[in-house]
Amino acid sequence: MKFAILLLTLTLTFFTAANAQDRPTVTAQPNSVYVGADGKFETAPDTALVQFNISTQADTAKAAYDAASKQAEQTRQVLKANGIDPGNAEIGYFSVQPTYDWKNPKRKILGYQVTSTVSLKLKDFAKIGPITQQLADADVSQGQSVSYTLENVDAAKNKAVEDAYRRARGSAETIAKAGSRALGELSYASVDTFENIRVMPMARTAMMSAAAAPPPQQDFTPQQVTVTAHVNAVFALK
Repeated sequence: MKFAILLLTLTLTFFTAANAQDRPTVTAQPNSVYVGADGKFETAPDTALVQFNISTQADTAKAAYDAASKQAEQTRQVLKANGIDPGNAEIGYFSVQPTYDWKNPKRKILGYQVTSTVSLKLKDFAKIGPITQQLADADVSQGQSVSYTLENVDAAKNKAVEDAYRRARGSAETIAKAGSRALGELSYASVDTFENIRVMPMARTAMMSAAAAPPPQQDFTPQQVTVTAHVNAVFALK
């Protein structure tokens, strides 16, 4: 029985400590009410982020580098063909790494691999399908992904905070009314915001095997961007 009581005490202590990390510590003041609420703001995205890798492998570093340069040039041509300045695409990193025969105790070098990542922001969603299709058909991209977001996400976060605060104040007013009190001024508040971005991986092999088929995104509506916020607030009671 003592062991069970001790276990219950430890469990409650752990639960209290875990919750203390999720919410800020607020010292309760007389004649005040502490409330928390979630809010959100949903809107259509205005920016698409297309990301993919360029990766080549050859017997020598120079041959791998030359192959990567060729794929990069093909990528530039695809962008130009769709009316996009290649300067709008960004390279995240560029690496040249040897590949080894790990079964050989001497770790003999088998060749070299050149890898780089490319990202492109698009405002015209109609260009996403043709670009991803043409890159796949040209065999110059790997691991394609498309995600949708907002250029000015701060404005969306502010709207989510406003919604959360409205809900928090509504709860506080309900509590004050139930206690035959009136709600006073805001004395403390904390805010957390979160943006929900869903990345859609592109199946490169499927796209290449169905060149005549329409792009996967065609005729579909991009998923809305959802920004959520949590507000903790303390109000005085009159």
